[in-house]
Amino acid sequence: MNQDLSQYAAVIEQLKPMVKEPEFNQVLQQIASHIPKEKRFLIKMEVKRLARPCLRAIDLRGQVDGQCKLYEFDSIKHYLDDVAIEVFEQQVRIFGLYCFGVYEAVMATENNFRVIREKAEARNEKEQDVAEKPKNSLSQFDVINIGLLDYAKRNEERMNFAVALEIFTETNNSLRATSVDISSNGLKIKLSKEQLFKPGEKIGVYFRGLETEYSLDKKQAIKYQVVSITRRPDHQFLQMKRLADAPNPSFDQFIDKFIHGNKRRYKVNMDNTVDAIINKSCEQYFSPSCPTLPVFIDVNDGRALPRFAMANELNRHILSYWNDEEDELRLGYLLNQERIQYLMESKDEIPTLFIYCFNHIQNGRVYFYSASHIDLARHERLHNLFMGFGARKVSWRVFKISLSGMSPKQAYAPLSLPDDVGTKVKRQNALPAPRLMAKLKNLAHIVQVSDITSDAEQLLFSQIKIDRSELKALKLFGHARNRPPFPVKAFRYKFHEQRLETRYLLRTTVNVHARGQTINGVSEDISINGLRIEIEGEYHGDINMRVVLAFPKLQELTNKFDVSNLQYRVVHVSGDKNILHLRTIAGEEGLSARTFFAELIKSNKSSLKTYPDEEEIPGIGHALRCINAKNPATLAFVLTKTGGRYHPQVGVLGDISPRLRNLCGHFAEQNKLNLEVFFRDRHLDAPFIQQAIKQVKTEHQPVIRELFVAFKPAEKDPRAAIDARYEHRFSSHDAQKQFISDTLKEGQFIAMSVSVTTTGKPDLEMLQSEINYIGVYAIHRAKELEERLWSIGACVHAVDITDQVLLRFGFDLKVIEENYQTPSQHAIEPNGIKALLKSG
Repeated sequence: MNQDLSQYAAVIEQLKPMVKEPEFNQVLQQIASHIPKEKRFLIKMEVKRLARPCLRAIDLRGQVDGQCKLYEFDSIKHYLDDVAIEVFEQQVRIFGLYCFGVYEAVMATENNFRVIREKAEARNEKEQDVAEKPKNSLSQFDVINIGLLDYAKRNEERMNFAVALEIFTETNNSLRATSVDISSNGLKIKLSKEQLFKPGEKIGVYFRGLETEYSLDKKQAIKYQVVSITRRPDHQFLQMKRLADAPNPSFDQFIDKFIHGNKRRYKVNMDNTVDAIINKSCEQYFSPSCPTLPVFIDVNDGRALPRFAMANELNRHILSYWNDEEDELRLGYLLNQERIQYLMESKDEIPTLFIYCFNHIQNGRVYFYSASHIDLARHERLHNLFMGFGARKVSWRVFKISLSGMSPKQAYAPLSLPDDVGTKVKRQNALPAPRLMAKLKNLAHIVQVSDITSDAEQLLFSQIKIDRSELKALKLFGHARNRPPFPVKAFRYKFHEQRLETRYLLRTTVNVHARGQTINGVSEDISINGLRIEIEGEYHGDINMRVVLAFPKLQELTNKFDVSNLQYRVVHVSGDKNILHLRTIAGEEGLSARTFFAELIKSNKSSLKTYPDEEEIPGIGHALRCINAKNPATLAFVLTKTGGRYHPQVGVLGDISPRLRNLCGHFAEQNKLNLEVFFRDRHLDAPFIQQAIKQVKTEHQPVIRELFVAFKPAEKDPRAAIDARYEHRFSSHDAQKQFISDTLKEGQFIAMSVSVTTTGKPDLEMLQSEINYIGVYAIHRAKELEERLWSIGACVHAVDITDQVLLRFGFDLKVIEENYQTPSQHAIEPNGIKALLKSG
């Protein structure tokens, strides 16, 4: 129906049965007399349109939440479910024939997935509008704070089932209750809130609602034990498990048969599986876009050594920085024994060091230099020399390294489904292999390495005057090449492989001709339709730009093909701008490149190696990824686009920064984060996060800014309690320092490095077992979940850099220490239970 006529839907419904009657115009005049004449004409035309005969066959298979069957009417074969058949026959009785009105009514039944989705979207938009009406409302920025890969795994299926119960407490009190869901060894019940229970309490249950229909023992109670209690204002829920020391074989046999025979009728309870899918999908978005590099520390015989690192596209540049001229990873220079020992022995809640680095190239060799803020405080005489000289170099970097605990047991991340769902599920739920766990058994810590280099800070330090005659003294901070560090094995974050064809390793010289210039490089891998090359220097062209490639070494080997003028397009550029991903030009122009490489691969398939599997022990990459996900290094949140703007949906914040936890929890409900601090500039021109997402889409690079926050929790007004400004909103370096000084007088200063990036496609392969399980019982919920996964468009990560910023602006260690203390908070005054929770 035309949207302009939707307000007259009731009038149209009244006119439908009269459309073929002679009195139609008279009836229209009577019931629509209050409607303007031009609108009455449109209503008449709409009813006439609906009454036109229709010859379309309707096939609702896979489009509705119901079982479709063949339904024939006037020689037209339809596939409809029971709901659609009822609507079809009702509308035919109204119109007197199969017409467009019948067709459209059948296509809009309540159980149609499209209708369900549209209603949900309309409801969400309405809620969003309501949330955005009060300009100062904070609730629209509240998101749930989840623990990645932290969800319930069930040992058996639960069936939603409501039946009357009589329960007896340990003191023999009789109470009425109702079951909510049931499994072979568990039960969830709902009852009044008057009786108080405690976890571990034993309860006897009689299934009174089943006794009339089934031959149950009316005298013997089924023994349960309370596992958890959820209280609501008017009632409470008890989660219980069967008592192992009170077996009842006849009831066991009955309940197993009852659940097996009725689970499709009453529906399996899938709440934990839905939660698991949402949780695991968030992990897919957070982990590949996290800019922090996790390094796993092995502790053996009292010696702590960096053993493994987990790389993704956003943190790979940190590894690349520590590669020497022979491409050997020297990350151990950064994480040397002394620094790891300092972190392990530190009494700070989150042990942290800030490391200032640069390198020097001489005779083709790379020499690394680094000093922590502790080292520079210990050698105060060399502080300005190191900073002033290092910041003048292109290789200047500042890293934050912080240490957190971990356990090898965190490598286990089973499905949320019980083993008996199927053999595939049972296999996926299996514990990690003993060989793998033996490799992980000594891992005890994770050091998170964050690149927090600031261009503004580098410019500031580079202006420090130095005496070049003293530069030899910096040898103290140099890393000896004749004492290489302990080797660190790097693993790729293995996201679902989305390439359409196999890549083959081939290193050969290549010349790239772009915009009248020639860039020399080396190919890394090839395929028929694309290749990846490493170039000398940086690529300053655009994404999607056309380039011409020449392969001089390959040309020497073939007379059959001309490989000096192959047409490609740039589709991706690495963070360091020296790795190009290229795809052949479509159509005739790219045919010569595709033909040549197809022939090359076909002729040399036996000698060409495919892209290597980096895992010497199967599953180690996935295991490290699971461990890292359960120990988040940043505050992170994902965003979806609604109403032209991106809004936060789900957040992750562990124990890595108490300051950020206090800040984002101040105006939030329990178990939630309030992220308004990141959107404080939303009413200004070009708000940072919205603009950054647009920039990432154009440039295919993450956008990073520093955010300065004045946190004064004693203030009741949110605007006064939290004053947040991105670095580009300050007019000068002095303005930033003044902001910090003013904040420290009456509040807490917090600084964050905020990284914004877009997200890739969801990896449905990892979620398929659970999505399929939900699809068996509620296909519309499975489709809704898939749509939710695809709706995520961007991700934000924030790293606490407060201490390093204070060091940058010359504040001493005493001030930094005092800034850890959160100022006293005002008494928040929400109503009811929230007031009690907040005041506690």
